[in-house]
Amino acid sequence: MPNIELTSGHGPLPCYLAKPEGNGPWPGVVILHDAMGMTKDLRNQADWLASEGFLALAPDLYSWGGKMRCMISLIRSVMRRAGRAFDEVEAARSWLEQNAEGNGKVGVIGFCMGGGFAVLLSPRMRGFSAASINYGNLPDDAETLLADACPIVASYGAKDKSLKGAAEKLDGLLASLGVPHDVKEYPEAGHSFLNDHDPSEVPMIMRFAGAMIGGTDYNAAAAADARVRIARFYREHLA
Repeated sequence: MPNIELTSGHGPLPCYLAKPEGNGPWPGVVILHDAMGMTKDLRNQADWLASEGFLALAPDLYSWGGKMRCMISLIRSVMRRAGRAFDEVEAARSWLEQNAEGNGKVGVIGFCMGGGFAVLLSPRMRGFSAASINYGNLPDDAETLLADACPIVASYGAKDKSLKGAAEKLDGLLASLGVPHDVKEYPEAGHSFLNDHDPSEVPMIMRFAGAMIGGTDYNAAAAADARVRIARFYREHLA
């Protein structure tokens, strides 16, 4: 059963739900996918978080149309900081917050495009108690945006040409703002090092784009360390 359907105001919202073993209440985590959408890797991320004791919910933000159409709509929502994508994430967050098996606290985690989205969702007004940003882009107004951010744990790969200096910038910014944080850059990792995608689910154009920014290969050692940090951080701030 891990597949459930929520309602967001824009129609049905299919989600993948992963529950920890035993009985709750558990902290909740909304998982934001990368450009690939609902993949085996995304479901594996939810299963991993559930194994760490979190009620993990991954909404399919591409469910209502073709992948390209949905991706363009999501990017537009991110640029406007409002719209369908924000409404659907809020539906997922609210469902976890109100779930009888939850403890009332909800975190957010995002990868690549979803990581950039998680940055925009980290201000406390969005309702999340902790955010995990994985190789997410920082907006130009990050200093203002993050002034009242929830605690943030972030991971980047040093070989990622598209986000050079992002980890250092985010670390310094959060320190200056007094936001609890854990930011780490992995020397041997590139972009998407936490995502172990099935090659059959990655379009050729995405492989080409990945090669242009220094590679998007899964890095098992860096991923293992990042997962330990993320789970520890969530336990501290979502307990």
